[in-house]
Formats: sequence, C-alpha cells, structure tokens
Amino acid sequence: MLLDLLRTRRSIRRFTSQPVEEEKINLLLEAALLSPSSKGNTPWHFVVVRDKECILSLSKAKPHGAAFLKNAPLAIAVCADTKQSDVWVEDCSIATLLLHLQAADMGLGSCWVQLRQRFHDESLSAPAYTAQLLGLPEHIQPLAIVGIGYPAEDKKAHDKTALLFSQVSSEQFGRAWRLK
Repeated sequence: MLLDLLRTRRSIRRFTSQPVEEEKINLLLEAALLSPSSKGNTPWHFVVVRDKECILSLSKAKPHGAAFLKNAPLAIAVCADTKQSDVWVEDCSIATLLLHLQAADMGLGSCWVQLRQRFHDESLSAPAYTAQLLGLPEHIQPLAIVGIGYPAEDKKAHDKTALLFSQVSSEQFGRAWRLK
C-alpha cells in the first residue's frame, strides 16, 4: 500500500558499500521516466553516476547538505532541458520523488541534494559546478542529485500524530479540517 511506503520512507544519508544492482538502477530509471509532466513535455534528463571519484566530487557541490553523497554507491543527477518546459522545476521534482519512492519500495535508501538557487562557493553556483562536472550542455540544468544505496541506518516510521493537520483547511483557508 502506498501509504505504508510513505510512512516508512525516510531520508537515508548513510549507506553500506554494497553496489546497487544494474536491474535495480533500471527500475529506478523506469519509475522516474514514468513520471507525469506538464503537457507531456518530459523535460528531464538523468545522469547515473557510479564512479566513486565523481560521486566524491558531487558531494562537494554545495557546502551544506551534500557531504553524505561521498559514501553513496550510486548518485542520479536529475536535470532538465530548460528550453523544453517553463515548469521544469515542478516536473523534475515529481520525477525525483518517484526515484525516492521506487528506491524505498526496493529496500534502498535515498536522500536528495537540492541544487537550484544554492552555491558551491562564492563565485560558482551549485548547479554550475554540477553541470561542469557532468559535462552538461548550457540548456540542461541540474535540479538535484539523489544519493542511493543500501541503508546503513534505521529510522523510525513517521508518527501520524506528528502530521500537521493544522495546515489543512476545509473549503476555505483557515477553516480547520476535522479528522474523523
């Protein structure tokens, strides 16, 4: 059941050294490629990275929030053809979520590194750094990098009582949703 998967999926930042099998990588990509997109434009492009040196370099894409990648056996950069769609951020975000859900469904852990509007250093943006590293053409913009692998940590499922139902309105903003 999807809700069970959503309850138990957590961001995993520690991985074992076990490589992700080719057939699982193919299933991850199939899930991402099945993602819905505005007007069916499918602006996404995915760069699969298994090379340890390249993953280490990707872990330096931005000063905070990317370091965990250095121990991931697999990274998938989610990129978009910005000429193909004006809502590429939304489309690629959906595809990124499907990567996470497919990973969790197969017993893999994952966590994303959000790149857009972040900096690598004072002179270079995180997307520009990543684009240089992955050899992306100018019109292909990296949105995120998803680190994937076998989890080396266990996290508790989300607690339903911690869900922010106070942020759900009924019919009009501010009218409380009543749980039944």
